[in-house]
Amino acid sequence: MMPLVEMRQIVKTFGPVMAVRGADFSVNHGEVVGLVGDNGAGKSTLMKVLTGVHQPDGGELWFAGRRVHFGSSVDSRRAGIEMVYQDLGLAENLNPIANIFLGREMTHSFAGLRLLSEAEMDQAGRRHLENLQIRLPSLALPVERLSGGQRQSVAIARATAFQARLVIMDEPAASLAVAEAAKVLLLIKRLREQGISAVLISHRLQDVLDVSDRIVVLNRGLKVGDLPREEATMERLVGLIVGKAS
Repeated sequence: MMPLVEMRQIVKTFGPVMAVRGADFSVNHGEVVGLVGDNGAGKSTLMKVLTGVHQPDGGELWFAGRRVHFGSSVDSRRAGIEMVYQDLGLAENLNPIANIFLGREMTHSFAGLRLLSEAEMDQAGRRHLENLQIRLPSLALPVERLSGGQRQSVAIARATAFQARLVIMDEPAASLAVAEAAKVLLLIKRLREQGISAVLISHRLQDVLDVSDRIVVLNRGLKVGDLPREEATMERLVGLIVGKAS
């Protein structure tokens, strides 16, 4: 079976700076891929090329067996690619259900007007949270009153609510305590169980080792490692990241 995602010899420059230098990257169906590297290694830039935020200066992008061009993040979302950024992008004053449907609200027609289908969204949102086994103290609270881990869960729920095939997470556990980080990692494993592929960008190497099927290492815009989980160790990853191993 062809990979879900295949990026071939991707190049991305910003003026005189070459952020990604001919990197290859792939994700298989239902696979969790860890993407690691030091600051400035090109991880986020490569993923922004995949999601249409940046346009590549060279290389090819294939998705689900077809060569594609994503001119914007809207294009990649239509294909089933979602990215959860570090800032989460949640509307702080809205509750979890409203955040899940933010920008994609369900509506119905009444007397020539388009009205929100709040009951339908509430039912669908609750069902989606239950499918992901996400437990929140209240669905009526604005997300600003939730913990960091709960907010991260809401962001992931929103990303997977509309037939996502690939979810990219940028440092999802960076600011979380150990117990909350563990819940987020468990949620990533649930995505895999449901056949949703995931990319985990993280400096927390133990988190990457805990959930990834395969780990890709970038160094100064180049792919320097692509390791099955069983071949990856903390020492080997650190060596690749700092450029002292092969």
